[in-house]
Amino acid sequence: MDSLPSELAQDEPIFAPEAFNLTPQQAELTARARRFGKAVLAPRAAEYDREARFPIENFRDMHGEGLLRICVPEEDGGEGADFTTYCLTAAELGRYCGATALSWNMHVCSTLWSGLLSEDLEMPEGERAAHRARRAKHYARIVRDGKIYSQPFSEGGAAAAGAVAFGTEARPVEGGYIINGKKIFASLSGSADYYGILCTERVGDEAASRRNTLYLAVPADAQGVSVVGDWDPLGMRGTVSRTLLLKDVFVPEDAMLMPRGVYFQAAGRWPHMFMTLTPTYMGLAQAAYDFTVSYLRGELPGMPPVKRRMFPTKQIAVAEMRVMLEQTKALWFQAIREARPDPTREQVQRAYAAQYTVMENANALAAKAIRTCGGQAMLKSLPLERIYRDSRCGSLMLPWTAEICLDRLGRDTLYKPGEKDD
Repeated sequence: MDSLPSELAQDEPIFAPEAFNLTPQQAELTARARRFGKAVLAPRAAEYDREARFPIENFRDMHGEGLLRICVPEEDGGEGADFTTYCLTAAELGRYCGATALSWNMHVCSTLWSGLLSEDLEMPEGERAAHRARRAKHYARIVRDGKIYSQPFSEGGAAAAGAVAFGTEARPVEGGYIINGKKIFASLSGSADYYGILCTERVGDEAASRRNTLYLAVPADAQGVSVVGDWDPLGMRGTVSRTLLLKDVFVPEDAMLMPRGVYFQAAGRWPHMFMTLTPTYMGLAQAAYDFTVSYLRGELPGMPPVKRRMFPTKQIAVAEMRVMLEQTKALWFQAIREARPDPTREQVQRAYAAQYTVMENANALAAKAIRTCGGQAMLKSLPLERIYRDSRCGSLMLPWTAEICLDRLGRDTLYKPGEKDD
């Protein structure tokens, strides 16, 4: 699509560049995302939600805006954004269409994990060179052709939470692997060009081990790949996260998105990698607040210019919402800036606290917005009820659900590494 006109940059940034000391790249990308979200994502969001249809048009337009390549290294034709920069940009998109932002996360993680994260981890130089050569092929598809990658994670058991090995298995054969398994809640199913499959490498009768996790890019049109089931959920309807089946699917050796053993290393040494779902919900939290202020001021597009701001109860409610929003922003911003290999125990605990806070507070703010704005705000012709439904999904998302965050935070606070009760 053509470049977006600058006059569309009307909304204030979630994180003001001066106040939060953003880099020039962060300021530019977040401004680009805000203009794109307002002009392109917001007008289409209700239709995708109503029809539970994947926002493929948004992704096509993202290619033209350079957003599909945001975390592709510069030497491979991308923007070279780091973890914090990606998160800030994703939050701005989440303000305008939660389903698009969340699906986009699944695509971007394929490049973030194979790029920045992999570079931070240990591997022999020969293996690193081979990895860079392999990933360059994947990056070229994205940069040149706008190909879309997904990252189906869940399987219906404990694997997505990191407790056991993935049930989807890859067995080595001459020239590559044969994959068998199933992924549920597979976002972008039926729309992605490649599925980034986390699976367990199995050789002979050896026991399945999380250490043997592979990350393989499976072409959507490969023989043995199928998408089944319906998709009619409460929220995030545009992600179209149906069930993905893999039956004797062959992929070549160069399908590896991370070298053997590197995902297991990343899961232990780069835990903030599992926070990439939170930016969408940070954006939804901001969107709920934005809606409330515009509605009470009589400035909501498509609504009569009726002011409702003169009631003290509504003024207090907005003040409470602002306090919650600022608390959420501050904690989350600190956590994403601390993302790095081998974070301290305190930094990991703060990541859990930030994940929990964003996922819970996004919905709490949306609920408060509905109560404060009143009955008309629940109409499907307005975005608030969609924001409410989308925001309710965050606490349920693996690998760090709200319950898992609380469990780990409590345990890791009361027990130092290696400690046990007598």
